[in-house]
Amino acid sequence: MGFKMTNLNQLILKFDYQQNFKDQDFYVSKSNEYSFKLLNNWPKWEKNFINIIGEKFSGKTHLVNIFLKKFKGIKIDANDINNQFLEKIKIYQNIVIENLDETVNENLFFTLINIIDNDNKYLIVTTLKPLVDYSYKLDDLNSRSKNFILSHIRKPEDDLMFALILKNLSDRQISIDKRLVDFIIKRIDRSYGKICDFIYKIDEISLKRKKPIDFKIIREALEE
Repeated sequence: MGFKMTNLNQLILKFDYQQNFKDQDFYVSKSNEYSFKLLNNWPKWEKNFINIIGEKFSGKTHLVNIFLKKFKGIKIDANDINNQFLEKIKIYQNIVIENLDETVNENLFFTLINIIDNDNKYLIVTTLKPLVDYSYKLDDLNSRSKNFILSHIRKPEDDLMFALILKNLSDRQISIDKRLVDFIIKRIDRSYGKICDFIYKIDEISLKRKKPIDFKIIREALEE
């Protein structure tokens, strides 16, 4: 497998179980390269509205935290948007809204978009599916949602899966042979969530057996 990594601790994307948002911990691959470069190219965007799309554990939060550390701004979960927040954003140029879906308060979100537009601010919204695929009661909001640059984080390819598995095990102070990682990659789904679940399983089995991770433990976790 063509595993390209100049340094194991460089450019590694991490899961949420240990919150560490250093730029060098984000692993850039074909899956997330467009999103990574787009955010790092601020403010040279074609539009002031960005929608980062990706499944759970795909690195959306990690990306926006890198962005905020570098360019400053304010972040909030979509369900926490309120009138006080709309007042608060006036002093910020960059606003990040995380985990947005159809449960968001439509009037508040629409007002927020108008503030961004009128004051020439920048908005990044993270979602599980494209913003334009959500159906809102407010027609104006449906129309506005089409004005976002869409940036998809795709399913991980081999090199990203390798990095994710190795780094998550390393965070648990577990060392593992490269052959075992190759074995895992060929047998689990290309899903960030599935990778996270699988790491938890083999760690749990290893602790119960009081044995280091080997082919037997991996096969047992696969069977589960």
